[in-house]
Amino acid sequence: MVSQDWMEKDFYKVLGVDKGASKSDIKKAYRALARDLHPDHNPGNEEAAEKFKSVSEAYTVLTDDEKRAEYDSMRDMLGAGAFRRAAGGGGMPFNVDDLFTRTEGGFSDLFGDIFGGARRQRRAPQRGNDIETAVTLDFADTVKGTTTKLSLRSAGACDTCHGSGARPGTSSQTCGRCAGNGLITRNQGGFSFAEPCPDCNGVGTVVIDKCPECQGTGGVTKARTITVRIPAGVREGQKIRLAGRGEPGQTGAPAGDLYVRIRSRAHELFVREGDNLILDLPVSFVEATLGAQVRVPTLDDPVTVRISPGTPNGRTLRIKGRGVPGKGDLLVRVQVQVPTELGDEATEALEKYAQLAPEADRSKLDSYLPSTGK
Repeated sequence: MVSQDWMEKDFYKVLGVDKGASKSDIKKAYRALARDLHPDHNPGNEEAAEKFKSVSEAYTVLTDDEKRAEYDSMRDMLGAGAFRRAAGGGGMPFNVDDLFTRTEGGFSDLFGDIFGGARRQRRAPQRGNDIETAVTLDFADTVKGTTTKLSLRSAGACDTCHGSGARPGTSSQTCGRCAGNGLITRNQGGFSFAEPCPDCNGVGTVVIDKCPECQGTGGVTKARTITVRIPAGVREGQKIRLAGRGEPGQTGAPAGDLYVRIRSRAHELFVREGDNLILDLPVSFVEATLGAQVRVPTLDDPVTVRISPGTPNGRTLRIKGRGVPGKGDLLVRVQVQVPTELGDEATEALEKYAQLAPEADRSKLDSYLPSTGK
């Protein structure tokens, strides 16, 4: 906001630069003056201290693009006599104090009209607020999609007046004070100022016969049950927007939106990785060595996967189309289980196998091991 004090100062003259000076020129001029006028270099010199303050203020305004534009615009208009008014048949200078006279709503909107280029417009009834709630779903429902019902208590459109705020059979009327414009004009210091009408709050209409249920607000707090369709593949923390299902607007204005945040229960077997599902499949040492056919569950019907002979631990088998519908797959990770306890017969059989089985290939490690001297 332009300061009244700025109007009486020529910041360009203070810094010794032209009005069209670049920001770098302004900074260069400031540094030179600030170095000479700094209080540390002029102890006890009140005149230098005051000049240092003026230089600093000029630098602050002229290096801020927004402040500089406002300062230049106001100085140009004042210099051109744009603010003059008749007095006793002759002209007299405009009093800059009039620009900073406070009104009931704070500073007048004169600067807003000058720099914004338009008069304040009539207010439209305010749109309702957005609201947010959360729903916790089973893992399978977040993957495959579902339809669920939400029960919430929040502001909603009044069932009696359907959000109009007026008693059934009646309607809002044009505000008598502002004639429906939503604005009233106040004269001050020879100028006219438009501000929102206090009777209708700038809307232009008033409710004379108010709805007995909502007292003219158009909304009430009530319990609602909403049916929500959850699309397939929603993720933990994702929000679903339901347009127009939030709080009602003022006296018939559009309602806000309802945002439903998704929470997912963990699954005992499956985890999500993007649009894919992951399942750990335990297999025995024998199955991994000799191969096997193993049935595994999915979120739909079970399927049979083939374990090839010699399948190593950690290998991933892909089952197409068993992840998020139309997008993902089921990834089955083989987890070879090594027995921790063996009976005598099993131990004997394994020892015989050890004599026949090839040794593990550790040739890559040998070069990094110290020589045994053999």
